[in-house]
Amino acid sequence: HFHDCFVKGCDASLLLDSSGTIVSEKRSVPNTNSARGFEVLDEIKSALEKECPQTVSCADLLTLAARDSTVLTGGPSWVVPLGRRDSTGASLSGSNNNIPAPNNTFQTILTKFKLKGLDIVDLVALSGSHTIGNARCTTFRQRLYNQTGNGQPDFTLDQSYAAQLRTRCPRSGGDQTLFFLDFVSPIKFDNSYFKNLLAKKGLLSSDEVLVTQSQATLQLVKQYAGNQELFFEQFAKSMVKMGNITPLTGSKGQIRKRCRQVNK
Repeated sequence: HFHDCFVKGCDASLLLDSSGTIVSEKRSVPNTNSARGFEVLDEIKSALEKECPQTVSCADLLTLAARDSTVLTGGPSWVVPLGRRDSTGASLSGSNNNIPAPNNTFQTILTKFKLKGLDIVDLVALSGSHTIGNARCTTFRQRLYNQTGNGQPDFTLDQSYAAQLRTRCPRSGGDQTLFFLDFVSPIKFDNSYFKNLLAKKGLLSSDEVLVTQSQATLQLVKQYAGNQELFFEQFAKSMVKMGNITPLTGSKGQIRKRCRQVNK
């Protein structure tokens, strides 16, 4: 959902496969071997089409699925505003450039959020979605071996945790090996991500900068680490806000019959 909304708004452009003039966003650096679960969305869409043909867009479906997967893993629920329509194109360059990268500086990440109308509170709350899911070795390898180009590891990473990561993420090879973003409770939506950050056990550099590069974000991390209810409440608000990034409405776009392709 995040990887969809940050490109051209929440328009399900991410779900399109390559065909004709469309170059799929699934091929972008942030999405290759990372964005997954597309077949689950296909199943949901085909069930929807049987019940009420061309009524529920893939963009709405993806937004609802983000909420439902949060609930299913133990997180908060919220009311999802509906009525988005689906794009008729994709943007590979937008996917490569607009989605915050694991090695971006704090300022770059914040700027990418602000360009989408999101603020520093949204940044910290939405980063908390890293309480579930995985990251590839290639997304954090530099922290283990050569953070600043001087052959030294990242010392803002707990060194015993780093040593453990090195056993499965070597200097070369194993690029696609998956690691839990939250090793404490990897399939439970909770606030342990924030507790991990305070213990210097955030996996990605883009996680760790929240506690090392900004007093404002550090304070928020501390608040969410100490109060799961507060985190859940803000996460829900920020998800609604993100789900409202420049949707296609009215006669713009279409309601796709299949999420992987535009209507003929």
